[in-house]
This record gives sequence, C-alpha cells and structure tokens, in this order.
Amino acid sequence: MLPDGYTDVPAGKLAAVVTCLEMRAPPERRADPGQPGITLERAVKPDVAWYRDLYRRIGADWLWASRLAMEESALAGILEHPQIEVHAVMKAGQAEGLLELDFREEGACELAFFGLTQAMIGGGTGRWLMNRAVDRVWSQKEHAPVGRFWVHTCTLDSPQALGFYIRSGFVPVKRQVEVFDDPRLLGVLPEATAPQVPILRP
Repeated sequence: MLPDGYTDVPAGKLAAVVTCLEMRAPPERRADPGQPGITLERAVKPDVAWYRDLYRRIGADWLWASRLAMEESALAGILEHPQIEVHAVMKAGQAEGLLELDFREEGACELAFFGLTQAMIGGGTGRWLMNRAVDRVWSQKEHAPVGRFWVHTCTLDSPQALGFYIRSGFVPVKRQVEVFDDPRLLGVLPEATAPQVPILRP
C-alpha cells in the first residue's frame, strides 16, 4: 500500500497512474464515421522491424517503449503466437494505426495496443477502429468465447485516451501506480522524445 501524501520517485525513473478498464458485454455500437480510403488489415506473423516502426510512430510521443526494448526473438514469439492478433490501419499503402488483441487468457481479451499516427488523429478514425475492435472481440469464433474485454491506460498516454475508452463502453475497475526506468536514459528512445515529460537524471 502506498502511504497517503507524496512519495518520491527516484531520478532516472518515471511514474504513472494506470487505470484498468473492462467491458463484460458488447456495448451499444457508436455511430461509425466514414473513412474513405482507409482499411483494416490483419498482419499474420508480422515482421518485427515493420511492427516496431509502426509502434514507434504511434507511441513515441507517449513513451511507449516496452516493445522496443524487448529482444527481437521474444517479440517475434509474441507476434507469431496464434492467440495474438495484429491489425494495421492502412491508408495509401502505409500502416498508420495499430490494433493488437491478446486472447491468451482463456475467456478474456486484452486490448494490448491501440493507436494511430499523428496524421490520422482527429478525423474519426479512432472511433472507426474501436468499432472494429469491439466487433472482432465479441463476434470472433477463432478463440475461446470472451466474457471480458479489457484495456489499461496511464497518465503518460494521450490525455484523451481514458475518456475515449469510457465513451467506447469500457468501465474503470482498478487503479495502479507503475514506476519504471526512463526509456530515454536507457537509449531505447531518443532523449528529445516526449518533451512534455522532463527527464530527471540520476
């Protein structure tokens, strides 16, 4: 248990408040914005370099780093797992969004990664993508039936993320504090990344 009041975070570390959310049944479907020229394509056993490029273009501003720091063989093992689905939002032949669904826990699906590149934000593509994620999870027959669809977001993510998930039908169920090494000081991301989060050097 964390004590009430302030707790110092060591230099060289980051701290985030994580909110876990879930849905236990399909929500009422939100209106689907038209997205001409945009498709969602499943990437079967995607190339690690292709995946990392997309992951970095979407998440670097929010200090996504876990999949960049991972050994290539370990990441390939995840991406090639039969109960992991990677889908890419495609526009003009370029991947501009990521939907990663993790069905490895029986009876549940984690929305492991969900995001768009900066070029795709603000035009309704996020809602369009979430509609497809929800449809896929609750209608799929490839994996065990799902009774829980869940996701987590944190205070380092886009400020719009938490509200977006709630509007999409997820319900907050748990709050955690995560402390971890600043990936910029480890060389996983450039030091100029995410200037909104200052680096505290040891």
